[in-house]
Amino acid sequence: MKRFFFPLRSVAVLRAHAELRAREAFAAAVQDFVAASLRHDESRSHLATLEEVLFAARHGRFEAAGAAAQFRAYRTECAEAQTVATALNAARTEMDRRREAYLEAHRELKLMERLETRARSAHHAAAAHAEQGELDELAGHRAGRLRLHP
Repeated sequence: MKRFFFPLRSVAVLRAHAELRAREAFAAAVQDFVAASLRHDESRSHLATLEEVLFAARHGRFEAAGAAAQFRAYRTECAEAQTVATALNAARTEMDRRREAYLEAHRELKLMERLETRARSAHHAAAAHAEQGELDELAGHRAGRLRLHP
């Protein structure tokens, strides 16, 4: 029996490479999301600290210049927090997009693996059938010789 040959092997190799690239892109997107999440947490913490300072300053003597400077700093920090939150949402969206791309590449690779497994099973079944036919033929010749020459 001839060796097993899978005609879609080159496609399977390409899909394996595509799946690997998609997995690496997804891992990078997860790392970006984690970094954005950490920046978001830091920004929220810094904003909460600044709010505490602003509210604590209200109990003392009111100084317009100091209050205006603190309020400007607070507004700047709020704008920064909004930018960081937007970046976090963008990172989450990108991570979800990369996850879907990875899952699709993984499904395509598994499809190729199933096709190869089926083709290999069919090849082995055909080989077993051919071998059984040869054995039956040999047994028939042997039985025929035994009948002719007892």
